[in-house]
Amino acid sequence: MLPVIIGVSSGLLIILVIALLKRVDKPTIYGLILSGIGFLYVGFTWSDTSALIINCIQAVVFLFIACYGIRRNLYILAAGYFLHGTWDLIYNLFPATNLIPPQYDLFCLSIDFTIGFYLLIIKYRDAKR
Repeated sequence: MLPVIIGVSSGLLIILVIALLKRVDKPTIYGLILSGIGFLYVGFTWSDTSALIINCIQAVVFLFIACYGIRRNLYILAAGYFLHGTWDLIYNLFPATNLIPPQYDLFCLSIDFTIGFYLLIIKYRDAKR
């Protein structure tokens, strides 16, 4: 339960910090975060070739989702965060899961879903205007 609390708190802190930044392109920042979190798995698994290949592929996929979301709309970015959270959940089905820190899946999933829900709320609010 502690990883989820820390993850949600971290997600809310990220949202707050980005909201305080007035002169930045917020979709770009959220896209950069999405692409960066995909590459964290690459850093964890560099010592196992099969895990490294799988994680390089997923990192590039999330990079493209982030790029497309920045250019199109926040729904794509939100979907990317939800997909990455799902990736965190199913990662235990892949080889070399022992390379990932313990309970990282719950921590990362909670950050991903917190930011994903926030992006959906923002997009929904903007669409109502």
